[in-house]
Amino acid sequence: MSGPLDGIRVIDLTTVLLGPFATQILGDMGADVIKVEAPSGDPMRGLGPKRSDGMGPVFLNSNRNKRSLVLDLKADKGRDAMLKLVETADVFFHNMRPRGVRSLGLAYDDVRQVNPRLIYCGAYGYREDGPYGHKPAYDDMIQAASGLAMLQAEVSDRPAYVANVICDKIVAMTAASAVSMALFHRERNGVGQNLQVPMFETMVNFLLPEHWMGMTFEPPLGPPGYERVLSQSRRPYKTKDGYVAALPYSDRQWEAFFRLVDREELLQDARFSTLDERVNHIEDLYGELADILATRDTAEWMELLDEAQIPVMAVNSIDDLASDPHLVETGFWNMMEHPTEGALRLPGIPVDFSESPGEVRLPPPRLGEHTAEVLGEAGLSETEIGELLNSGVAAA
Repeated sequence: MSGPLDGIRVIDLTTVLLGPFATQILGDMGADVIKVEAPSGDPMRGLGPKRSDGMGPVFLNSNRNKRSLVLDLKADKGRDAMLKLVETADVFFHNMRPRGVRSLGLAYDDVRQVNPRLIYCGAYGYREDGPYGHKPAYDDMIQAASGLAMLQAEVSDRPAYVANVICDKIVAMTAASAVSMALFHRERNGVGQNLQVPMFETMVNFLLPEHWMGMTFEPPLGPPGYERVLSQSRRPYKTKDGYVAALPYSDRQWEAFFRLVDREELLQDARFSTLDERVNHIEDLYGELADILATRDTAEWMELLDEAQIPVMAVNSIDDLASDPHLVETGFWNMMEHPTEGALRLPGIPVDFSESPGEVRLPPPRLGEHTAEVLGEAGLSETEIGELLNSGVAAA
Protein backbone atom coordinates (compact mmCIF):
# COMPACT_ATOMS: atom_id res chain seq x y z
CA MET A 1 0.00 0.00 0.00
CA SER A 2 1.15 3.54 -0.75
CA GLY A 3 1.24 6.39 1.74
CA PRO A 4 -1.36 9.18 1.62
CA LEU A 5 1.06 11.55 -0.14
CA ASP A 6 2.23 9.06 -2.77
CA GLY A 7 2.71 10.90 -6.07
CA ILE A 8 3.43 14.27 -4.44
CA ARG A 9 6.85 15.78 -5.17
CA VAL A 10 8.39 18.14 -2.60
CA ILE A 11 11.31 20.46 -3.30
CA ASP A 12 13.04 20.81 0.08
CA LEU A 13 15.33 23.82 0.49
CA THR A 14 15.56 23.47 4.26
CA THR A 15 18.43 22.99 6.70
CA VAL A 16 19.07 22.37 10.40
CA LEU A 17 15.94 20.86 12.08
CA LEU A 18 12.64 22.73 11.58
CA GLY A 19 12.40 22.29 7.82
CA PRO A 20 14.05 18.86 7.54
CA PHE A 21 11.78 17.43 10.28
CA ALA A 22 8.71 18.80 8.48
CA THR A 23 9.70 17.44 5.08
CA GLN A 24 10.65 14.08 6.62
CA ILE A 25 7.04 13.81 7.83
CA LEU A 26 5.89 14.40 4.24
CA GLY A 27 8.39 11.82 2.99
CA ASP A 28 7.26 9.27 5.55
CA MET A 29 3.74 9.70 4.20
CA GLY A 30 4.85 8.78 0.68
CA ALA A 31 5.96 12.09 -0.87
CA ASP A 32 9.01 12.17 -3.13
CA VAL A 33 11.16 14.66 -1.20
CA ILE A 34 14.13 16.16 -3.05
CA LYS A 35 16.52 17.76 -0.59
CA VAL A 36 18.36 20.56 -2.41
CA GLU A 37 21.63 21.30 -0.64
CA ALA A 38 24.39 23.84 -1.12
CA PRO A 39 27.78 22.34 -2.03
CA SER A 40 28.72 22.51 1.67
CA GLY A 41 25.64 20.49 2.63
CA ASP A 42 23.16 20.84 5.47
CA PRO A 43 25.10 22.02 8.58
CA MET A 44 23.53 19.22 10.63
CA ARG A 45 25.47 16.68 8.58
CA GLY A 46 28.53 17.52 10.67
CA LEU A 47 26.98 17.48 14.15
CA GLY A 48 27.56 14.64 16.61
CA PRO A 49 29.32 11.26 16.51
CA LYS A 50 29.49 9.69 13.07
CA ARG A 51 30.90 6.79 11.07
CA SER A 52 31.33 8.87 7.90
CA ASP A 53 31.83 12.58 7.23
CA GLY A 54 28.55 14.36 6.63
CA MET A 55 26.36 11.68 8.18
CA GLY A 56 25.83 12.81 11.77
CA PRO A 57 22.94 11.59 13.96
CA VAL A 58 20.79 14.74 13.87
CA PHE A 59 20.90 14.65 10.08
CA LEU A 60 20.15 10.91 10.02
CA ASN A 61 17.14 11.38 12.30
CA SER A 62 15.50 14.11 10.21
CA ASN A 63 16.29 13.28 6.58
CA ARG A 64 15.12 9.76 5.74
CA ASN A 65 12.83 9.23 2.74
CA LYS A 66 14.63 11.97 0.78
CA ARG A 67 16.92 12.24 -2.21
CA SER A 68 19.85 14.66 -2.11
CA LEU A 69 20.59 17.08 -4.95
CA VAL A 70 23.49 19.53 -4.73
CA LEU A 71 23.00 22.86 -6.54
CA ASP A 72 24.64 26.24 -6.15
CA LEU A 73 21.52 28.41 -6.30
CA LYS A 74 23.58 31.61 -6.35
CA ALA A 75 24.77 30.67 -9.83
CA ASP A 76 22.44 31.49 -12.74
CA LYS A 77 22.66 27.95 -14.11
CA GLY A 78 21.88 26.54 -10.69
CA ARG A 79 18.75 28.70 -10.41
CA ASP A 80 17.73 27.75 -13.95
CA ALA A 81 18.04 24.06 -13.06
CA MET A 82 15.98 24.66 -9.92
CA LEU A 83 13.18 26.27 -11.92
CA LYS A 84 13.14 23.26 -14.25
CA LEU A 85 12.73 21.08 -11.18
CA VAL A 86 9.95 23.35 -9.84
CA GLU A 87 7.96 22.65 -13.00
CA THR A 88 7.69 19.01 -11.89
CA ALA A 89 6.87 19.72 -8.23
CA ASP A 90 3.78 19.96 -6.06
CA VAL A 91 5.37 21.58 -3.00
CA PHE A 92 8.25 24.04 -2.56
CA PHE A 93 9.41 24.25 1.08
CA HIS A 94 12.10 26.55 2.49
CA ASN A 95 13.11 27.93 5.89
CA MET A 96 15.07 30.98 4.79
CA ARG A 97 14.12 34.49 5.81
CA PRO A 98 11.98 36.11 3.09
CA ARG A 99 14.69 38.51 1.93
CA GLY A 100 17.12 35.59 1.62
CA VAL A 101 14.89 33.56 -0.65
CA ARG A 102 14.07 36.70 -2.66
CA SER A 103 17.77 37.32 -3.23
CA LEU A 104 17.96 33.91 -4.92
CA GLY A 105 15.06 34.76 -7.20
CA LEU A 106 13.01 31.96 -5.66
CA ALA A 107 10.25 33.85 -3.85
CA TYR A 108 6.64 32.79 -4.38
CA ASP A 109 6.04 35.30 -7.14
CA ASP A 110 9.09 33.96 -8.98
CA VAL A 111 8.30 30.26 -8.84
CA ARG A 112 4.56 30.44 -9.42
CA GLN A 113 5.34 31.87 -12.86
CA VAL A 114 6.61 28.42 -13.87
CA ASN A 115 4.15 26.39 -11.74
CA PRO A 116 0.94 28.16 -10.67
CA ARG A 117 -0.38 24.98 -8.96
CA LEU A 118 2.57 24.92 -6.57
CA ILE A 119 2.06 24.84 -2.79
CA TYR A 120 4.79 27.19 -1.57
CA CYS A 121 5.67 27.02 2.13
CA GLY A 122 8.06 29.28 4.01
CA ALA A 123 8.75 28.45 7.67
CA TYR A 124 10.84 31.02 9.53
CA GLY A 125 10.95 33.16 12.65
CA TYR A 126 8.26 35.84 12.45
CA ARG A 127 5.52 37.02 10.12
CA GLU A 128 7.19 39.09 7.44
CA ASP A 129 4.90 42.11 7.76
CA GLY A 130 5.58 42.64 11.50
CA PRO A 131 8.41 44.58 13.19
CA TYR A 132 10.30 41.33 13.88
CA GLY A 133 9.97 40.15 10.28
CA HIS A 134 13.61 40.87 9.40
CA LYS A 135 15.11 39.08 12.43
CA PRO A 136 16.91 35.74 12.30
CA ALA A 137 15.48 33.11 14.64
CA TYR A 138 16.56 29.90 16.28
CA ASP A 139 14.77 27.76 18.83
CA ASP A 140 16.25 29.66 21.80
CA MET A 141 15.01 33.01 20.47
CA ILE A 142 11.49 31.66 20.04
CA GLN A 143 11.44 30.00 23.46
CA ALA A 144 12.35 33.41 24.89
CA ALA A 145 9.97 35.53 22.80
CA SER A 146 6.95 33.23 23.13
CA GLY A 147 7.01 33.15 26.94
CA LEU A 148 8.14 29.53 27.18
CA ALA A 149 11.49 30.36 28.82
CA MET A 150 9.90 32.68 31.40
CA LEU A 151 7.32 30.01 32.28
CA GLN A 152 10.19 27.93 33.64
CA ALA A 153 10.88 30.70 36.18
CA GLU A 154 7.55 29.82 37.81
CA VAL A 155 9.01 26.51 38.96
CA SER A 156 12.68 27.47 39.39
CA ASP A 157 14.68 30.54 40.30
CA ARG A 158 15.13 31.98 36.79
CA PRO A 159 14.01 31.75 33.16
CA ALA A 160 15.34 28.69 31.36
CA TYR A 161 15.19 27.01 27.99
CA VAL A 162 13.39 23.67 27.79
CA ALA A 163 16.03 20.96 27.25
CA ASN A 164 14.71 20.17 23.79
CA VAL A 165 14.65 21.92 20.41
CA ILE A 166 10.92 22.02 20.95
CA CYS A 167 9.93 25.07 18.89
CA ASP A 168 11.57 23.78 15.72
CA LYS A 169 9.68 20.49 15.95
CA ILE A 170 6.30 21.92 16.91
CA VAL A 171 6.52 24.40 14.04
CA ALA A 172 7.67 21.57 11.74
CA MET A 173 4.56 19.54 12.54
CA THR A 174 2.40 22.63 12.06
CA ALA A 175 4.01 23.27 8.67
CA ALA A 176 3.60 19.65 7.52
CA SER A 177 -0.07 19.85 8.48
CA ALA A 178 -0.50 23.17 6.66
CA VAL A 179 1.08 21.77 3.48
CA SER A 180 -1.22 18.75 3.59
CA MET A 181 -4.30 20.97 4.01
CA ALA A 182 -3.17 23.19 1.13
CA LEU A 183 -2.77 20.09 -1.06
CA PHE A 184 -6.31 19.05 -0.12
CA HIS A 185 -7.57 22.54 -1.08
CA ARG A 186 -5.76 22.29 -4.40
CA GLU A 187 -7.33 18.88 -5.00
CA ARG A 188 -10.77 20.47 -4.63
CA ASN A 189 -10.14 23.84 -6.27
CA GLY A 190 -7.17 23.33 -8.57
CA VAL A 191 -5.12 26.28 -7.28
CA GLY A 192 -1.79 26.58 -5.53
CA GLN A 193 -1.02 29.05 -2.76
CA ASN A 194 1.62 30.66 -0.58
CA LEU A 195 1.92 29.48 3.05
CA GLN A 196 3.74 31.38 5.78
CA VAL A 197 4.43 29.40 8.96
CA PRO A 198 6.09 31.73 11.51
CA MET A 199 7.74 30.19 14.56
CA PHE A 200 6.86 33.00 16.98
CA GLU A 201 3.14 33.12 16.26
CA THR A 202 2.91 29.32 16.11
CA MET A 203 4.49 28.91 19.54
CA VAL A 204 2.36 31.63 21.15
CA ASN A 205 -0.70 29.83 19.80
CA PHE A 206 0.67 26.54 21.14
CA LEU A 207 1.36 27.83 24.66
CA LEU A 208 -1.80 29.77 25.42
CA PRO A 209 -4.77 27.34 25.50
CA GLU A 210 -4.10 26.45 29.15
CA HIS A 211 -2.02 29.49 30.17
CA TRP A 212 -4.03 32.46 28.85
CA MET A 213 -6.61 31.91 31.62
CA GLY A 214 -8.08 35.24 32.85
CA MET A 215 -6.43 37.11 29.97
CA THR A 216 -8.91 35.35 27.68
CA PHE A 217 -11.46 37.98 28.66
CA GLU A 218 -11.40 41.69 27.86
CA PRO A 219 -11.00 43.29 30.29
CA PRO A 220 -9.04 40.44 31.96
CA LEU A 221 -10.72 38.45 34.72
CA GLY A 222 -7.38 37.44 36.21
CA PRO A 223 -3.72 36.78 35.43
CA PRO A 224 -2.41 34.23 32.91
CA GLY A 225 -1.05 30.84 33.98
CA TYR A 226 -2.54 27.43 34.73
CA GLU A 227 -1.76 26.87 38.41
CA ARG A 228 -1.63 23.08 38.31
CA VAL A 229 0.94 23.03 35.54
CA LEU A 230 3.00 25.80 37.16
CA SER A 231 3.06 24.17 40.61
CA GLN A 232 6.57 23.66 41.94
CA SER A 233 5.32 20.34 43.30
CA ARG A 234 4.39 19.05 39.83
CA ARG A 235 7.24 16.69 39.17
CA PRO A 236 8.12 12.98 39.13
CA TYR A 237 7.68 11.74 42.69
CA LYS A 238 10.32 10.03 44.82
CA THR A 239 9.58 6.48 45.82
CA LYS A 240 11.56 4.21 48.11
CA ASP A 241 13.82 3.12 45.26
CA GLY A 242 13.45 5.66 42.44
CA TYR A 243 10.83 7.88 40.82
CA VAL A 244 7.33 7.49 39.44
CA ALA A 245 4.99 9.69 37.43
CA ALA A 246 1.51 9.45 38.95
CA LEU A 247 -1.47 11.68 38.29
CA PRO A 248 -4.89 11.03 39.75
CA TYR A 249 -6.91 13.68 37.91
CA SER A 250 -10.66 13.11 37.82
CA ASP A 251 -12.92 12.97 40.88
CA ARG A 252 -13.19 9.20 40.46
CA GLN A 253 -9.43 8.76 40.30
CA TRP A 254 -8.75 10.83 43.43
CA GLU A 255 -11.47 8.95 45.31
CA ALA A 256 -9.95 5.62 44.25
CA PHE A 257 -6.47 6.80 45.22
CA PHE A 258 -7.42 8.05 48.68
CA ARG A 259 -9.24 4.77 49.37
CA LEU A 260 -6.32 2.72 48.05
CA VAL A 261 -3.87 4.38 50.45
CA ASP A 262 -6.28 4.38 53.43
CA ARG A 263 -6.67 8.15 53.49
CA GLU A 264 -10.47 8.30 53.35
CA GLU A 265 -10.46 11.42 55.53
CA LEU A 266 -9.17 13.36 52.52
CA LEU A 267 -12.38 12.50 50.68
CA GLN A 268 -14.17 14.86 53.04
CA ASP A 269 -11.62 17.65 52.64
CA ALA A 270 -13.27 20.53 50.76
CA ARG A 271 -9.91 21.53 49.28
CA PHE A 272 -9.82 18.35 47.24
CA SER A 273 -13.50 17.84 46.40
CA THR A 274 -13.59 19.15 42.80
CA LEU A 275 -11.13 19.87 40.00
CA ASP A 276 -11.48 23.61 40.53
CA GLU A 277 -10.80 23.31 44.27
CA ARG A 278 -7.90 20.95 43.70
CA VAL A 279 -6.28 23.46 41.33
CA ASN A 280 -6.84 26.25 43.89
CA HIS A 281 -5.04 24.15 46.53
CA ILE A 282 -2.60 22.39 44.24
CA GLU A 283 0.47 22.74 46.47
CA ASP A 284 -1.39 21.12 49.39
CA LEU A 285 -2.69 18.33 47.16
CA TYR A 286 0.64 17.54 45.52
CA GLY A 287 2.34 17.71 48.92
CA GLU A 288 0.02 14.94 50.17
CA LEU A 289 0.66 12.94 46.99
CA ALA A 290 4.45 13.25 47.35
CA ASP A 291 4.37 12.09 50.98
CA ILE A 292 2.21 9.07 50.14
CA LEU A 293 4.24 7.97 47.10
CA ALA A 294 7.46 8.05 49.12
CA THR A 295 6.24 5.11 51.23
CA ARG A 296 6.53 2.30 48.65
CA ASP A 297 8.75 1.04 45.84
CA THR A 298 8.25 2.14 42.24
CA ALA A 299 7.22 -1.34 41.03
CA GLU A 300 4.69 -1.61 43.81
CA TRP A 301 3.08 1.70 42.86
CA MET A 302 3.04 0.74 39.20
CA GLU A 303 1.09 -2.42 39.96
CA LEU A 304 -1.32 -0.87 42.49
CA LEU A 305 -2.16 2.22 40.45
CA ASP A 306 -2.50 0.30 37.19
CA GLU A 307 -5.00 -2.03 38.84
CA ALA A 308 -6.96 0.99 40.12
CA GLN A 309 -6.87 2.58 36.62
CA ILE A 310 -5.02 5.62 37.94
CA PRO A 311 -2.51 7.10 35.44
CA VAL A 312 1.03 6.01 36.28
CA MET A 313 4.25 5.54 34.35
CA ALA A 314 7.88 4.82 35.03
CA VAL A 315 10.28 7.74 34.63
CA ASN A 316 12.45 6.81 31.64
CA SER A 317 15.81 8.24 30.75
CA ILE A 318 16.57 8.80 27.08
CA ASP A 319 18.76 5.66 27.24
CA ASP A 320 15.81 3.63 28.52
CA LEU A 321 13.76 4.25 25.38
CA ALA A 322 15.79 1.81 23.28
CA SER A 323 14.53 -1.08 25.42
CA ASP A 324 11.14 0.30 26.47
CA PRO A 325 8.84 -2.74 26.24
CA HIS A 326 5.97 -0.84 24.64
CA LEU A 327 8.17 0.73 21.93
CA VAL A 328 9.84 -2.61 21.25
CA GLU A 329 6.64 -4.67 21.11
CA THR A 330 4.78 -2.19 18.88
CA GLY A 331 7.69 -2.09 16.43
CA PHE A 332 8.29 1.61 16.88
CA TRP A 333 12.03 1.41 16.28
CA ASN A 334 13.07 1.29 12.64
CA MET A 335 16.16 -0.89 12.35
CA MET A 336 17.90 -0.01 9.11
CA GLU A 337 21.04 -1.19 7.36
CA HIS A 338 22.38 1.97 5.71
CA PRO A 339 24.55 1.36 2.62
CA THR A 340 27.43 3.43 4.04
CA GLU A 341 26.62 3.95 7.71
CA GLY A 342 25.82 0.38 8.68
CA ALA A 343 23.20 -0.53 11.27
CA LEU A 344 20.98 2.34 12.42
CA ARG A 345 18.18 2.54 14.98
CA LEU A 346 15.83 5.36 13.93
CA PRO A 347 12.51 6.44 15.47
CA GLY A 348 9.61 5.04 13.52
CA ILE A 349 6.51 6.67 12.07
CA PRO A 350 4.18 7.38 15.02
CA VAL A 351 0.91 7.66 13.06
CA ASP A 352 -0.95 4.54 11.86
CA PHE A 353 -3.11 4.62 8.72
CA SER A 354 -5.30 1.56 8.15
CA GLU A 355 -5.46 2.02 4.36
CA SER A 356 -2.47 4.17 3.38
CA PRO A 357 0.33 3.71 5.93
CA GLY A 358 3.56 5.62 5.83
CA GLU A 359 6.79 3.75 5.17
CA VAL A 360 10.52 4.21 5.56
CA ARG A 361 11.51 3.65 1.93
CA LEU A 362 14.83 5.46 1.62
CA PRO A 363 17.75 5.84 4.03
CA PRO A 364 19.04 9.34 4.79
CA PRO A 365 20.99 10.34 1.66
CA ARG A 366 24.66 11.07 1.23
CA LEU A 367 25.42 14.59 0.02
CA GLY A 368 24.54 14.84 -3.67
CA GLU A 369 23.76 11.14 -3.90
CA HIS A 370 20.87 11.69 -6.33
CA THR A 371 22.00 14.82 -8.20
CA ALA A 372 22.24 13.32 -11.68
CA GLU A 373 19.10 11.20 -11.19
CA VAL A 374 16.94 14.14 -10.12
CA LEU A 375 18.25 16.55 -12.77
CA GLY A 376 17.51 13.92 -15.40
CA GLU A 377 13.93 13.66 -14.12
CA ALA A 378 13.65 17.44 -14.45
CA GLY A 379 14.38 17.11 -18.18
CA LEU A 380 18.07 18.03 -18.35
CA SER A 381 20.14 16.09 -20.85
CA GLU A 382 23.25 14.11 -19.91
CA THR A 383 25.33 16.85 -21.54
CA GLU A 384 23.66 19.59 -19.51
CA ILE A 385 24.05 17.60 -16.31
CA GLY A 386 27.72 17.00 -17.11
CA GLU A 387 28.28 20.72 -17.66
CA LEU A 388 26.69 21.55 -14.30
CA LEU A 389 28.83 18.96 -12.54
CA ASN A 390 32.04 20.01 -14.29
CA SER A 391 31.44 23.70 -13.50
CA GLY A 392 30.78 22.99 -9.79
CA VAL A 393 27.25 24.38 -9.97
CA ALA A 394 26.05 20.85 -9.16
CA ALA A 395 27.83 18.06 -7.34
CA ALA A 396 27.39 14.33 -6.97
